[in-house]
Amino acid sequence: MQEDDKKITNESATPKVIRGALQIVGGAVPFAGGLLSAAAGAWSESEQERVNKFLRHWIKMLEDEIKEKEKTILEIMVRLNIHDEEIAKRLESKEYQSLLKKTFREWSGAESDDKRIYIRNILANAAASSVTIDEVIRLFIDWLKMYSELHFKVIAVIYKHGTNGVSRGGAWSDLGKVEVAENSADADLFKLLFRDLSTGGVIRQHREVDYYGNFVPKTSQRRQKGSGPRPITSAFDDEDSYELTELGKQFVHYAMTDLPLKIEYNPENNSNE
Repeated sequence: MQEDDKKITNESATPKVIRGALQIVGGAVPFAGGLLSAAAGAWSESEQERVNKFLRHWIKMLEDEIKEKEKTILEIMVRLNIHDEEIAKRLESKEYQSLLKKTFREWSGAESDDKRIYIRNILANAAASSVTIDEVIRLFIDWLKMYSELHFKVIAVIYKHGTNGVSRGGAWSDLGKVEVAENSADADLFKLLFRDLSTGGVIRQHREVDYYGNFVPKTSQRRQKGSGPRPITSAFDDEDSYELTELGKQFVHYAMTDLPLKIEYNPENNSNE
């Protein structure tokens, strides 16, 4: 890659290098292929340093992205027992290959290493476990794209409290947040997080169930006449508890459960080779 950078700065070689690099990048980024192919012809007519600089930065960005994906794939493989016939078949199956393609096509680099680890865990568990179907795994991958890290921190807090659930106020305290005003941006954001996760089917308000797993209707509480308007529910309400849905519990199993290493692996050594 460093040699390519040196070639790009060479004025006499600039047009050819730009055309070649853009064709490679265009193949790596399908949605931009047509644009880059057209631009390559136009840029070859004028050797502009700003084009060279932009191209160097772009190639470096793609190189970092590929390294990140390579690291993730290697970390998945060292967590799987390849000698297990079922796991080996699963890795070679069209269904699992489809999951890999979806993940790495839609993931152009995680926002943080935490999200990258969630991706690694989902793909590793999807190969080693059959707790849920591939359609649900696809949904989990979509959740990683939809939700922020703060969403996932809230999920982890709710999971920690188990079947009893936790109130929004309790979750706020568990996250180590300081007290803020009800009309603050922080309060609005916190309500939005719970609304997102509730609408997405990740969490729900705690409900009692009967022996067969059916929800028991809540007992309605009538307000006395003349008691005035119903009070506004606080963003940090301590009355209603929230719990994970069954989908939410499966997400925690797949995304937040790390499989033990099957072989010793040192990424530092691998990167130096």
